[in-house]
Amino acid sequence: MDQVLFHWGQFLTLLIIAFALSMDAFSLGIGVGMVGIRLREIVKVSITIGLFHIMMPVVGIAVGAYLSDLVGDIAVFIGGGVLILIGLHMLWNGLFHGDQKSVLKTKGIGLWLFAFSVSLDALTVGFSFGLIEVNKILAISLFGVMGAAMSYFGLLLGRSVGGWLGDYSELVGGLILFCFGLKFVI
Repeated sequence: MDQVLFHWGQFLTLLIIAFALSMDAFSLGIGVGMVGIRLREIVKVSITIGLFHIMMPVVGIAVGAYLSDLVGDIAVFIGGGVLILIGLHMLWNGLFHGDQKSVLKTKGIGLWLFAFSVSLDALTVGFSFGLIEVNKILAISLFGVMGAAMSYFGLLLGRSVGGWLGDYSELVGGLILFCFGLKFVI
């Protein structure tokens, strides 16, 4: 009986951690969704973020304690820098190329950079999970599902809000990403 309660406790703990890790995907998804994004692209971005929320902790667990102190702080700066660059690109596009939509949000390397930047915190959590006894398969599965779901809802919400903002939506989205990047770096 005690062992069953322990597993439920671990499940709830991992669920809360997965929720916390996916909140940046949700909030940044709002910023990206503001520039106008089709439902098919929302699904593609959400699945990519979910996969990154699976891959990054796996890498973190594999590396484990050996590099966790060194890479933990560097990962936050890298993620912040990537978000600043994406935000600046969207601001530049919104100010000087108003007719063109930013391709950084859902195409090619932009999609990978966005998914990478919102999944870096999952990498550092993976480092710590390499040090402790935890159901790693359950944790990684919850991270992926929650990351995909929260980014999906954030992108949908951003798309709705972006419709209200019209031409200024890319500027607002870029400003949001830029500010979150600064928050991570500072």
